[in-house]
Amino acid sequence: MGRKRCVGADCSKMAAGCCGVKKQKLSGSPGAGGPGGAGSGVAGTGHCGSELGIGSSSSVVAGNVTRMNGLGGPGSSSSTNALSPTPGGYTSTGLSPTLSPGSGARKMVVSAEMCCFCFDVLYCHLYGYQPPRTPRFTNDPYPLFVTWKIGRDKRLRGCIGTFSAMNLHSGLREYTLTSALKDSRFPPMTRDELPRLFCSVSLLTNFEDVGDYLDWEVGVHGIRIEFFNEKGSKRTATYLPEVAKEQGWDHIQTIDSLLRKGGYKAPITNDFRKTIKLTRYRSEKMTMSYAEYIAHRQHHHYQNGIGHPLPPYNHYS
Repeated sequence: MGRKRCVGADCSKMAAGCCGVKKQKLSGSPGAGGPGGAGSGVAGTGHCGSELGIGSSSSVVAGNVTRMNGLGGPGSSSSTNALSPTPGGYTSTGLSPTLSPGSGARKMVVSAEMCCFCFDVLYCHLYGYQPPRTPRFTNDPYPLFVTWKIGRDKRLRGCIGTFSAMNLHSGLREYTLTSALKDSRFPPMTRDELPRLFCSVSLLTNFEDVGDYLDWEVGVHGIRIEFFNEKGSKRTATYLPEVAKEQGWDHIQTIDSLLRKGGYKAPITNDFRKTIKLTRYRSEKMTMSYAEYIAHRQHHHYQNGIGHPLPPYNHYS
């Protein structure tokens, strides 16, 4: 009731400023101001939780594409058509992509090969090799986020993405490096961190505008809110589908966290919550550790056009 499917140009508009603050940077993990929060500016890309992270609030515009973060902060696609099957590439033995519940039975697009490609891009950049060649997986356009976590406790290390649909080959290449090197919440990644990294690729789908700010399901939907702050300026913020569930939040706690991530400082009343414009969406997610990446590379060396030696594998210290 009161739902409107967001497609085409509408989704591009919605993409801008999904993280929560009007800064020109985005990321996808909980940010300051609360566990796993996320904020975003009015751009199209951002952190996992906010424009700077799942919980931060800033966004960066690259060309005509807006970046956002969808996660909360340190420590921690909009097509309605049938999705095309994933082409062959790296096998995903032992790896299971995550599909938002209720998405229906359909072929997953996200694949282990996409995570491998992100590791390839980062590795080549950090070691000064030529960038990897064009990968074999689909190049269809999707809104996307690339998330990096580190260590046994999987602390957030970087998360930035875009709500504007980008071709996957160029989009993953760009946001791999943006999330690893330009997430303003963290220093740029170094070679020494590679063996302890986990990479997640999230493809966003099924965007719907809803009339009620409570009309979404924890653990199923990601949400992007749009509101006006105390000064009358428009702000946006987003959380990826997994954030609220991982933080143990209910609907109100999630909305209030997003408002704070988006820079809203006044007392939050129920009447104010009713003024929020909310868009819900789903995601496909694949996560891979560096150790799994090395195992894939050993079986598929050069498959992705990599011409450098296999990176050394180091166990967690």
